Amino acid sequence: MRRPPLFVLLAALVLALGIGGVLWRMADRVPRLGSIEGSGTATIGAPFTLIDQDGHVRRTRDFAGRYMLIYFGYTHCPDVCPMTLSLMADALTKLGPDAKRIAPIFITFDPERDTPAVLKPYLAQVAPGFTGLTGDAAAVKKAAAGYNVYVHKELLPGGTYGFNHPSVIYLMDPQGRFVTYWDDTAIGPDGLAQALRESL
Repeated sequence: MRRPPLFVLLAALVLALGIGGVLWRMADRVPRLGSIEGSGTATIGAPFTLIDQDGHVRRTRDFAGRYMLIYFGYTHCPDVCPMTLSLMADALTKLGPDAKRIAPIFITFDPERDTPAVLKPYLAQVAPGFTGLTGDAAAVKKAAAGYNVYVHKELLPGGTYGFNHPSVIYLMDPQGRFVTYWDDTAIGPDGLAQALRESL
């Protein structure tokens, strides 16, 4: 069998190396929600219109001028959600006076059960000072999609249900633009407080 000329092999090698280099550089620019944190201009965040734990309509613009620290979850979550909300509350306490510049927000993706009447006592116990948001199913789904939060509902024994969901804390700037996020399994209250201090 006739072999290809040497210059053809060399040209193919140079082309392969060039493509590999481009792909390697691009990989560094792709945000990964499994990593500890990320920042930049990712398309995360979208305007929302929801109902708070006092039954008042709340829109994204109501929080203008403050950073929004946002977590999506649900009140029937047995462990991850209350632990993360407590972590966030502890971090804000450690932040001291600067915490006033931040609006901590809990958005449920279980509006069927998480009514304002359920959210209010839950947050009073788990994360005092947080704004809890719910609404009709369409509004909640739209808000979650705006933050790339996708959940899987699963049936549990006894006829109830739960959710498989990501556990990510988002920080938005005073203009409602995405700043960064943290994986709650990779950062504790001290780490979050320090990261927030550096972001403000």
